[in-house]
Amino acid sequence: MVDLKAQYQAIEAEVQAAFQDCLQNTAFINGPKVKAFQAHLERYLQVAHVVPCANGTDALQLALMSLELEVGDEVIVPAFTYVATAEVIGLLRLTPVLVDVDPHTFNTTAAHIEAAITPKTKAIVPVHLFGQSADMEPILALAKHHQLPVIEDNAQAIGAVYTFSDGRQVRTGGLGDMGCTSFYPSKNLGAYGDGGALTTNSDAHAETLRLLANHGQRERYYHEKIGVNSRLDALQAAVLDIKLHHLDAYTAGRQQAAAFYDQALADLDAVQCPARQANSTHVFHQYTLKIADGQRDALKAHLQAQGIPSMIYYPVPLQEQAAFQPCIKRPTQPLDHTVQLCQEVLSLPMHPNLEEDQLDHIVRAVRQFFKG
Repeated sequence: MVDLKAQYQAIEAEVQAAFQDCLQNTAFINGPKVKAFQAHLERYLQVAHVVPCANGTDALQLALMSLELEVGDEVIVPAFTYVATAEVIGLLRLTPVLVDVDPHTFNTTAAHIEAAITPKTKAIVPVHLFGQSADMEPILALAKHHQLPVIEDNAQAIGAVYTFSDGRQVRTGGLGDMGCTSFYPSKNLGAYGDGGALTTNSDAHAETLRLLANHGQRERYYHEKIGVNSRLDALQAAVLDIKLHHLDAYTAGRQQAAAFYDQALADLDAVQCPARQANSTHVFHQYTLKIADGQRDALKAHLQAQGIPSMIYYPVPLQEQAAFQPCIKRPTQPLDHTVQLCQEVLSLPMHPNLEEDQLDHIVRAVRQFFKG
């Protein structure tokens, strides 16, 4: 699904030199490498503040912790997402309120969110799933009307650009009150271990997030709040800083592979290629098909038999996960699209180093399944 070895070989000399520098300077925690990456990422995303942390799940948890919500407060989140988005809500003894998504873009919409707002709603967490932004302009207008903070889950769409109706363009992570991203190795901007970051244009939010991520202390051994220990180490920051300089090229490679898939699979009636949100670029963390007529699992087995990996993101909707039964608010609106997507989605290999012969092999196998 992801060829990290090929990516590493292209930047091996840079990584080795950066690691050697870290080892020579022995500055492993919050050292110059972390500060340099933070500054470069702020510039790339055009946000006022980046707060590095240990992983993407911590980023989501820290964002919610910073709001100082009360037990039982409701947080709206898509039902079709990775578990971490809703997991941290339950972990903090808040109530996840699951809403449906658009069946074409896989992202939730303002209409779905609005139907779920109650007096107990205290935050909205839209997810930019698979590499493109949710339609944020109406979501932000809705949040402003109800005075609700917006926390973007940007783990899969770093580098995507959203265009407002007035022509203004903003990268994901800089749209809401706070953004959360993951640097898990398979992400578009991936470390060689765990890592994450929060983004915000608010000085106050940034100050609180830094405090919470460092045991609630501003000055060592003087703790103002109950916090956590969530840090991005220097070795990971060094890798990420190198890769950040290549991120636009990586994105272009993904987009080129997606265009190849689009053209090769467009005539298959049972296959729906990924829809593009009209006002967002797509950075293709995943290239996710919808397979009609109950043929998804058979296609996956067919690909596996030919040595081609594929993945189902995600096979079980959150409302059916055992872990969430004690804490979720029972959905008052149907989650039919989420249920259907869990039965139909299949992601093909997607990374910047896909070569044309590999893409040919993959699409031939897909076409063979449907055309014989």
